[in-house]
Amino acid sequence: QVQPVESGGCLVQAGWSLRLSCVASGIIFGLNDMGWYRQAPGKHREMVAVITRAGTTNYADSVKGRFTFSRDNAKKTLYLQMNSLKPEDTGAYYCRIRYNYSDYWGQGTQVTVSS
Repeated sequence: QVQPVESGGCLVQAGWSLRLSCVASGIIFGLNDMGWYRQAPGKHREMVAVITRAGTTNYADSVKGRFTFSRDNAKKTLYLQMNSLKPEDTGAYYCRIRYNYSDYWGQGTQVTVSS
């Protein structure tokens, strides 16, 4: 199984910024549905941002205006630019890529925002 690999998670202060990366070697992006998700301890996993096959980007209400989902097809990399981070953004962040009728998930990268 091809597994995307996330990186960029860190401990930061509220108001700071981070950029997460997800490298998906062996996967051709094309019109793939892709997304970023996060899960805080004791909480349900939630969608953060998704790029649909139609090419539109949908963001969770909690991150709109602060997070930006982008990709570089040549580098086979997804990015999640996170600005004005809040303690509520703390959690494990995962990328997901739809490929050949299967979802491929990364192992996650931890983002911790202190207040």
